Amino acid sequence: MSKTIIRFGVIGCGLMGKEFASAAARWCHLTNVDFEPQITAVCDANVSATQWFKEHVPSVKAVYTDYKELLADPSVDAVYCAVPHHLHAQIYVDIIESGKHLLGEKPFGIDQDANRLIQEAVLKHPDVIVRCSSEFPFFPGAQRIVQWVKEKKFGTIMEVEAGFWHSSDLDPGKPMNWKRQIASNGEYGCMGDLGMHVLHLPMRFGWKPKSVRALLANIIRQRPDASGSPVPCETWDNAILACDVELEDQRFPMVLSTKRIAPGHANTWFIRIAGTECSAEFTTKHPKQITYLPYTPGGVQAWHVEDAPYQSAYGTITGGIFEFGFSDSILQMWAAFCDELAHGKDARLPFRCATPEEAVGSHKIFTAALESNRTGQTIPIDWRN
Repeated sequence: MSKTIIRFGVIGCGLMGKEFASAAARWCHLTNVDFEPQITAVCDANVSATQWFKEHVPSVKAVYTDYKELLADPSVDAVYCAVPHHLHAQIYVDIIESGKHLLGEKPFGIDQDANRLIQEAVLKHPDVIVRCSSEFPFFPGAQRIVQWVKEKKFGTIMEVEAGFWHSSDLDPGKPMNWKRQIASNGEYGCMGDLGMHVLHLPMRFGWKPKSVRALLANIIRQRPDASGSPVPCETWDNAILACDVELEDQRFPMVLSTKRIAPGHANTWFIRIAGTECSAEFTTKHPKQITYLPYTPGGVQAWHVEDAPYQSAYGTITGGIFEFGFSDSILQMWAAFCDELAHGKDARLPFRCATPEEAVGSHKIFTAALESNRTGQTIPIDWRN
């Protein structure tokens, strides 16, 4: 099978840039795809960060410290960008205006004003495909829930809970980094860092809250800097958002949580839906299982625990009896993005990456959450614009 080669530049050569390189290196894991990414250029203001790519990615031909030089490189068709939040507006807009497609890290701007600038560029350049990184909905168990929502299997929805939890920040000796500083991470704190993962499916389902009441917590108030001296932690560690979702035919509460300090949890993403005809939960803590409770009036109420087979959005060489993991979700996300780049409107797209419009929705919710926490009030959210 001949394949369309999509030449990528990577701006920001940290952890997630390496994850993309790893996914590209194991592209042979996918079956029946006629497209393939190839990383041809990398850029980082810290030139030492590019060394790993030079050593491990043979397709890299150009290394830059100025991202504008990468954008001027004609051998680059698309860009993956993973930089601190305060750089999103300038760099994302420049990428879009250069005509190169973009998969960017969340939250698509340090705040709502920055996000508006990015969205304006998206609207001005409709031929440029722009998507937001969010991989967890590509887990087979999450995809099962996506299918059940499409099929209206839940009946009347009673409540929804979704979250993304970490625990490493429980250690007060963990060194300070840019995510703990408002100037680089933004006032959203953990919401900006983790929230798009939590909101990807609710936004995709059209579950837009009409209001939010937020409880935000800054738990570890200082951390050691590079010299070991204590410096203030300025951003929110944990956030719990109580939302009111109103659809044409039903209304239900939705609780969203993003936590950097959730004792015992290492990268736990989950979604729970309680309905009158079915309830279900998937969590990455148990990546090969989905739990659900089907119900008919007068019937037995019993939870079922079922192994979710390795049945991904894009086919792979892995047998269904094996376990799906984080690196597999990254690969699936990249397959979805490259499918759009290769085929445009004709892409088969079993499941689409998070969109700029969904990122806009997340900013509406996070901005309202900040106001709610400041005032102690429930804040309405206007979705008309």
